[in-house]
This record gives sequence, structure tokens and C-alpha cells, in this order.
Amino acid sequence: MADLRLVELSAATIVAVNNLSLKPGQEQFLAPVSYGIAATVMNPSTSWQRVVLDGDEVVGFVSANFDSEAPEEHFRSVLWRINVDADDQGRGVGSFALGQLLEEARRRGMDHVDVIYEPGVGGPEAFFQRVGFEPVDETEYGEVIARVRV
Repeated sequence: MADLRLVELSAATIVAVNNLSLKPGQEQFLAPVSYGIAATVMNPSTSWQRVVLDGDEVVGFVSANFDSEAPEEHFRSVLWRINVDADDQGRGVGSFALGQLLEEARRRGMDHVDVIYEPGVGGPEAFFQRVGFEPVDETEYGEVIARVRV
């Protein structure tokens, strides 16, 4: 994991991103990557999508949106998705991707990043808490809204 780097999502990496594997049970917490990609095509000036490479191998994907004019606070600086291939989980890929995301948020003048997730066994909650996110609210659907300061 010494050679981690980010590149923009592109035609050259999208197939590998869509083929990232999950550990058993994780699929219930995540819509297919292509859904997340399609959702951000609407406003490319506010979306931020990056692929995590280890050498030349795709090992992760991170997608966020930075829109200071979003009507709801938790959508103004938000981590939409972070995927790490099942074989690479627990090796620092997610922490690396999140660190790069927080740098981008700072660069864009944001003071925090929010994430919305569904709590549950095998879900992302433990990771988000480990990297500093703290619950601040709940959506009308019972999902957790958590925040980390940058």
C-alpha cells in the first residue's frame, strides 16, 4: 500500500471501479457504483470523483459533492460514497481516500464533510467513527448524518 494515489474517474478506470468487490453483507449498504456516478453527472462543477490506485491496480473509489448553495446543510459538503475492494479493506486505502477528500474540502473552503449512512452490522459505521466522523443528526428515513471537521 505504499504506492497509493488518486486519479480522476475516467473511461479507463470506470469498469474496474464498477467491479470492486465487497465483503459478504456489505452490498445491503451500498447502491451500485454506476448509480452514484450517474447522480453526479448532473453538476460536474460540484462533484468530486476519484479512483484510488495502488500502483496501477484500482483498489478504491471515493465520490463527494461540494455545493455551498445546496438547500440542506448536510448536502453542502458531503461524502457520497467510498468503496474499497474487499481484498484491500483494512490496509489504509479508505483512510487514504478520506484524507485526500478532506484536503479537497479544505481547498474548496469547506469546514466540514458530512456522510449519510445506514447503521447496521457489517456496515460503514465503524469505519466512519474510526476516522473521526461523529453523528450529528438523522434523516427522515432513520439514516445517520455524521460529520468530521476539516
